[in-house]
Amino acid sequence: MHDFTMNADLLFKKALDFGFLTAEEGQFLFQHASTAELMAVAHEMRMKLHPERIVTWIIDRNVNTTNVCIANCKFCNFYRIPGHAESYITTIDQYRQKIEETFRYGGEQLLLQGGHHPELGLTFYADLFRQLKQLYPKLKLHSLGPPEIAHIAKLEGISHTAVLHSLMEAGLDSLPGAGAEILSDRVRRLISKGKCSGREWLDVMRAAHQLHLTTSATMMFGHIETLEERFQHLVALREVQSEKPVSAKGFVSFIPWPFQDEGTLLTRVKGVHNTTTGEEYIRMLAISRIMLPNIPNIQASWLTVGKEIAQVCLHGGANDFGSIMIEENVVSVAGAPHRFTSDGIQQAIREAGFEPRLRNQQFEYREMPEIMEQQVINY
Repeated sequence: MHDFTMNADLLFKKALDFGFLTAEEGQFLFQHASTAELMAVAHEMRMKLHPERIVTWIIDRNVNTTNVCIANCKFCNFYRIPGHAESYITTIDQYRQKIEETFRYGGEQLLLQGGHHPELGLTFYADLFRQLKQLYPKLKLHSLGPPEIAHIAKLEGISHTAVLHSLMEAGLDSLPGAGAEILSDRVRRLISKGKCSGREWLDVMRAAHQLHLTTSATMMFGHIETLEERFQHLVALREVQSEKPVSAKGFVSFIPWPFQDEGTLLTRVKGVHNTTTGEEYIRMLAISRIMLPNIPNIQASWLTVGKEIAQVCLHGGANDFGSIMIEENVVSVAGAPHRFTSDGIQQAIREAGFEPRLRNQQFEYREMPEIMEQQVINY
């Protein structure tokens, strides 16, 4: 017992000095330290980085370019195979309606993602981004993700850098950390065989950082991964972040969330269920702050864990509450039932003892829009 106390204390001291814990050291703390200890150390690190009692949030909208996808992820209920009767490609008129509604709700950003469509290459996305920016010059495009960049690069036979450069010229403002799941190729072969490898995901992010394109990072856990694989994932993200140019933001945030299992192939065929408890989520978020001292912002995923657990996370390492999610079609279809309005998300942050501040994707504060419609939430 004495050894553990000494060992844990030394590791917590290393963390509070913003040292890099190894995957083994992080796993040791996760398996042996109490939830209260993990939360306290993570919160202290958060307060060193962000001394004000501010929690940020954003207004944006998820819009899907297409639901046609050949990646066949076992956790996704959203996609349709090419030629399916329910397949679609979003039209410009539909974008206009969704963007204008987003502006009325006070948002300025589209989180634009979709499936791996076998026929939509670089020209399609570059033309789409240009058209949207011409129609709405103030619109921010936080769009695609490493699997889509890798997919386009393969279709075109060009490098990740070339794809990213063309998309940035066309109006891409930042790159989401989508499709990371768990960055282990054993896991990826089993749950998302058609997506890029873990190494390729990381390589796309390296290329984005070299181009000074701001990105975020994610982890979807609680399915078939081992604890070791979770910690290898965190270490890999931290390594990529440490390689970025000094003047680049790199990964501006990290968002962990538990696998949403309702009706997914992974559950129906493989019998894999999300067994993540509220406490495990809180512990995972806290250890993420401890393991990722060079990623400044950690986001609590209220969409998947609910308001109360997310509020607890604000005292255990998280400093961001994410988006009100005007529209979200992937996690919701797999059973994430939670919803927020702009008033509701601010109220939740205040209830937890913090001051809410609206931000943009670069984590710069925004003034609250003077005229802003509230969403009508249909539960």
